[in-house]
Amino acid sequence: MPTHPQEPDPAVSDPGARVPEGAGPAHGNLPQPGPHPPEAANGEPGPDAASPAPAEDEYTTAIQELEDRWRRALADLDNLRKRHARELERERAVERSRTAAAFLPVLDNLELALTHAGADPGAIVEGIRAVRDQAVNVLELLGYPRHAETGVAFDPARHEVVGVVQDSDAPPGTVVEVLRPGYGDGERQLRPAAVTVAKRE
Repeated sequence: MPTHPQEPDPAVSDPGARVPEGAGPAHGNLPQPGPHPPEAANGEPGPDAASPAPAEDEYTTAIQELEDRWRRALADLDNLRKRHARELERERAVERSRTAAAFLPVLDNLELALTHAGADPGAIVEGIRAVRDQAVNVLELLGYPRHAETGVAFDPARHEVVGVVQDSDAPPGTVVEVLRPGYGDGERQLRPAAVTVAKRE
């Protein structure tokens, strides 16, 4: 059979033929690259670029160090308080021992006076008076002098009025009689003297 030559396709044979608008490659549209972040002239990130956030572990470490310092300070303060309490109690014990030791000779002399009371009853009075004087001397050495003066002006800081009497020989407001001696002065006063005072006219 005779063959007829086929006519060439115009779209293939004509390289200058225009592709209709909207027509693309058979495999679809390719993705287009997005916009790049702005950069400064020297290549560094621009002002609109996000700055890196501070590391949380740095803040955590700083907080832990502060907490450790706070706990150590509390522990040091508690140890100081306990040490001060121990030292104060030790000083009190030493002072009590010193005071008690100062009165041991007084007790020894009382024992001697009682021992010799049977042999010479009249000597017991002198012995007790001597022991009393020794005890007063011990108190004075400890800083608590005895006050039993009469004829002196009444002093509310050193005297306690337990009675008011009429005495023509004593000026008004003076101590007539001491019923109980006082010991100490000012802030170191053990007790005031109990006295009777002359009445004012």
